[in-house]
Amino acid sequence: MTDTTAAIDVDAALKEFRDMMGADGYVLRWEPAADDRIVVTIDATDAACADCLVPLPVMEAIMASALEPTPYTLDHVVLPATDH
Repeated sequence: MTDTTAAIDVDAALKEFRDMMGADGYVLRWEPAADDRIVVTIDATDAACADCLVPLPVMEAIMASALEPTPYTLDHVVLPATDH
């Protein structure tokens, strides 16, 4: 599998979540962390719904499950900083 094909697979696997998070004011992006692992980063826009994100362990489980049909596994998720 080529890197381009793998990237398309990951983009497709995360599209539903990217769209949902976009509706709540978040931007989901990913990048390779190693040959077979990726990091998912979620950034808040000015219009982000602070109460709309699930806790980190839940988000990691969701992203790991979404990546199962791809050649990658989740390394970790980076959520926006909170003002607590």
